[in-house]
Amino acid sequence: MTHKKTLTLEMAGARHKTLSVEIEQHNHHYYTQDTPTISDYEYDLLIKELIDIETQFPNFQTPESPTQRVGGAPLDVFTQIEHERPMLSLSNGFSDEDIKDFDRRLRKEADLAENITLEYVAEPKLDGLAVSIMYEGRRLKYAATRGDGKVGEDITQNVKTIRSIPLTLPASAPEKIEVRGEIFMPHDGFAKLNELQASANKKVFVNPRNAAAGSLRQLDSRITATRPLEVFIYSTGMNSNADFGVTHAQTLSKLADLGFPICPLLEVVQGVEGCLDYFQRLSAQRADLAYEIDGIVYKLNRLDWQQAAGFIAKAPRWALAHKFPAQEKSTVIREIEVQIGRTGAITPVARLEPLFVGGVTVSNVTLHNRAEIERLGVRVGDTVVVRRAGDVIPQIVSVNLDKRPKDSVPYCFPEWCPECGSDVVAEGEGIISRCTGGLICGAQVKQAITHFVSRKAMDIDGMGEKIVDQLVDESLIASIADIYALRADQLLKLEGFAQKSAENLIESINKSRTPEFAKFLFSMGIPQVGESTAEQLANTYGDLNALSKATIEALEALPDIGPIVAGNIVRFFADDNNKKVINLLLERGVAYQAVDLSKVFDSDNLPLAGKTVVLTGGLSSMSRSDAKKHLQALGAKVAGSVSKKTSLVVVGTDAGSKAAKAEELGIKMIDEDALLTLIEG
Repeated sequence: MTHKKTLTLEMAGARHKTLSVEIEQHNHHYYTQDTPTISDYEYDLLIKELIDIETQFPNFQTPESPTQRVGGAPLDVFTQIEHERPMLSLSNGFSDEDIKDFDRRLRKEADLAENITLEYVAEPKLDGLAVSIMYEGRRLKYAATRGDGKVGEDITQNVKTIRSIPLTLPASAPEKIEVRGEIFMPHDGFAKLNELQASANKKVFVNPRNAAAGSLRQLDSRITATRPLEVFIYSTGMNSNADFGVTHAQTLSKLADLGFPICPLLEVVQGVEGCLDYFQRLSAQRADLAYEIDGIVYKLNRLDWQQAAGFIAKAPRWALAHKFPAQEKSTVIREIEVQIGRTGAITPVARLEPLFVGGVTVSNVTLHNRAEIERLGVRVGDTVVVRRAGDVIPQIVSVNLDKRPKDSVPYCFPEWCPECGSDVVAEGEGIISRCTGGLICGAQVKQAITHFVSRKAMDIDGMGEKIVDQLVDESLIASIADIYALRADQLLKLEGFAQKSAENLIESINKSRTPEFAKFLFSMGIPQVGESTAEQLANTYGDLNALSKATIEALEALPDIGPIVAGNIVRFFADDNNKKVINLLLERGVAYQAVDLSKVFDSDNLPLAGKTVVLTGGLSSMSRSDAKKHLQALGAKVAGSVSKKTSLVVVGTDAGSKAAKAEELGIKMIDEDALLTLIEG
């Protein structure tokens, strides 16, 4: 689908907002919860549509757009690790023509002649979990998940249990090196693990990827040690040894010499023809492989040409994932039920006669929304074609009307929330329907509380998802306000709590009582009000009293707030149940820090207003995220890649291709000392 010729500015804006919300919801399910709700193929199409819109209308490409990020936010229960260099994802191709276009674009970006046959490294795209492993002094220092691409989860102790990963490196290794790869679970190990889970009356895993992800996210590394995990390393991140080969294949060969497991199916191929031949050969072998793959990855072999080609915001230009086509089978819909998400979004789910497709048994498929049900015309009792693409979660692609039961009736989307009875309202063109129960809907309460206590909201350390589940299940809390009435003696009845840990959690709760107004707003979980929108509202209205009186028209006048978000804000503060919970929070000692509007700077007058700044390399005096906040406070837009639009590049230690690109384009560069002077000034 393309929107380049058919969308007006107004239509593009509405579609962009709808897509952004939907993609972020899928990101949360896939990357944070390991419970994806759509297939990789369908997700990729949503991303492609969003990219097409932003290509035609560049003003919609904000730092918050899903196209500018990778993955999802790391879990609060793990220590966070900031990647020294971002862990990017890959752009996708689905057809032979996509691969030819990729080859043509590379020649243009890297300024390579048409008559040169480009050499690629081709290898299977493993269906596992991406990992970054850092070695310093030739010893494993830490391991982290991809996370959101900038910050990941610390899984060091769990990674150390994987026997194929070296804990120390030989003397020939660089003093400091980061390797990146994919941790996965082979088919045999997956089958044995599920047998053990079933025999112990524990939950079985849907597929090997979920099993691998769940194993790596165990808080007890002894459990991870029992799981049959393996890894293939596919690249380096940072490397203190500049002489590590002139091609990607040479780099991987050196990594193999150091003891890292490299995929044995990796090949160096010539041109598009070599890529497509490799794709066909691996497609034929796929069912017989010992592990799941969902496509092929092609990487330009020469490293200097990689550097010349550069990066887009979320992916390198010199690499592409060629996805396998979908698999399809038929089954019958038994029932259609609805699920209510954290923000009240109502998602219909089809319960199916179980079918085996693409290597797994499928019994549930999301129908996404009211519009999708109407588009498919799906009913209970229908025979439907189910497609499983990307080896994750399937989708319904069509209904066989010839097999429709004579007594079937159209599905009626609920007008009231099945959990709390509150009205269901449709947003925009009716694509997203929400329960208006807000902070009192029982179906939303656990997710609402988990969001409220998260690091970017009220930041209650030690109150992760499992503890929230216990608190709600034991009826100790029923809303976010109840958190501030908890006592240490109540916590002692919960699994895993002793006197000290109970006191620590109460102390953490007390520390959270005076949040910044923006964080307090974000913690409320108002639909589509993210961090940046909460910050804007805080700096515009200053306190709850003023914001709660804002009209839709006044809110729409603010940058980046449209009618849907404005309506969500007004409805939230008009709801009596939400008012009661907020008042109870204030009565129980939550005292957010109102914003002194007289001290809010006019961004147009800030020293870096209108400037685009890029950070590269490590900083000794602060984290990259702190540096980004300082630069934004000075009015700058902080970007992830260097382009002709970049105004300034801050160069830290072990800076890579961004510094070289800035020098090539003649862009001003400063070091960390100059950055500190700029901040202090």
